[in-house]
Amino acid sequence: MDKFILDACCGGRCFWVNKTHPNTIYIDQRRAEKGHVHQRPGHSVEPDIIMDFSDLNFPDKQFRLIVWDPPHLLSLGETSVLRKKYGCLISGWEETLRDGFSECWRVLQDYGVLVFKWNEEEISRKKVLSLFPVQPLFGHPVGSKNKTHWFTFMKIPAPTAGGF
Repeated sequence: MDKFILDACCGGRCFWVNKTHPNTIYIDQRRAEKGHVHQRPGHSVEPDIIMDFSDLNFPDKQFRLIVWDPPHLLSLGETSVLRKKYGCLISGWEETLRDGFSECWRVLQDYGVLVFKWNEEEISRKKVLSLFPVQPLFGHPVGSKNKTHWFTFMKIPAPTAGGF
């Protein structure tokens, strides 16, 4: 398969250097045409497939690399610029994120890498990471206030009885 990278919540593909990387499938649960955010007339949300990261319609172990940047704010109004640009968490967000991690992990190949981005403006990284059954290998804060964090996980299979 030529598509071995998954962007599990692509939004406007803001951090991508190549926003149309040929080996990547971009998914999001919404589509929004250019101009939907007046302050950013070029911003759009154009996934290859409309799909929710908490219910991925892909076979097990399909991807070598997954990047997952889910919405991270709860208190955004319906007409908020941030909501239009990035989406918003809703009631039951803990289960949504837990299910999202589980689904990303399911479709990730053994020894594959999951890159997770989180901003702790409203919900701490510690609280979010506690929802996941696996802890990251490493993480790094970015931004002037260090509220955005990038975490890297690797799906390392459990050792068998005879070792690796």
